[in-house]
Amino acid sequence: MQLYIGNKNYSSWSMRPWVLMTQAGIPFDEVMIPFDGMEADSPFRIELAKISPAGRVPVLVDEGLVIWDTLAIAEYLAEKFPAAQLWPADARLRARARSVVAEMHAGFGALRNAFGMNIEASLPEIGAKLLREQAPVRADVERIVQMWTELLQQSGGPLLFGRFSIADAFYAPVVTRFVTYAVPLPAPVTAYMDRVLALPAVHAWREAALAEKTFVPFDEPYRTHR
Repeated sequence: MQLYIGNKNYSSWSMRPWVLMTQAGIPFDEVMIPFDGMEADSPFRIELAKISPAGRVPVLVDEGLVIWDTLAIAEYLAEKFPAAQLWPADARLRARARSVVAEMHAGFGALRNAFGMNIEASLPEIGAKLLREQAPVRADVERIVQMWTELLQQSGGPLLFGRFSIADAFYAPVVTRFVTYAVPLPAPVTAYMDRVLALPAVHAWREAALAEKTFVPFDEPYRTHR
């Protein structure tokens, strides 16, 4: 299988399946297509159009089958590798896990727009300003805190459904955002974040992101260089 991704410093969508597959021990070849713009004639879009009709990363290719949506990729992997137990074994917990993953997949627009993923950066002042001035951002943070707290209490930890699952992979980029923007959070949530950051796959992704030297202006409207 090949997993096509964008820059590790910026691409939260790419991070999800990469972390999922790496942490679960599912073998794949990584193919990075660096961001350079989202215009139709940009090299990024031209190269990606050869692979995916959607023109976005990530894309999973398995023996000619092209899957270009993160949730579809996760479901495909769960079916192809049942021994990896990417969803909880219990049907009720599995339904709950699918619900919170779908909520991440389709929601939290204010958080996404305000707190763009940027692993290399430290932006506490911007984080404080956005939280102070934008109620929708505060609401998204509060919902995630509520969700994580409830799931951790019910599962007993260490992760959202006890052992590593698709849910943790989908929320791993949120963990990096909360770190970048120094979002104040309750102790149980920060402890969960520490455990996510310590996962070998998440650690490897962050190290690679820090090693990148590319600066993408449209991903960083708050500064002019890295």
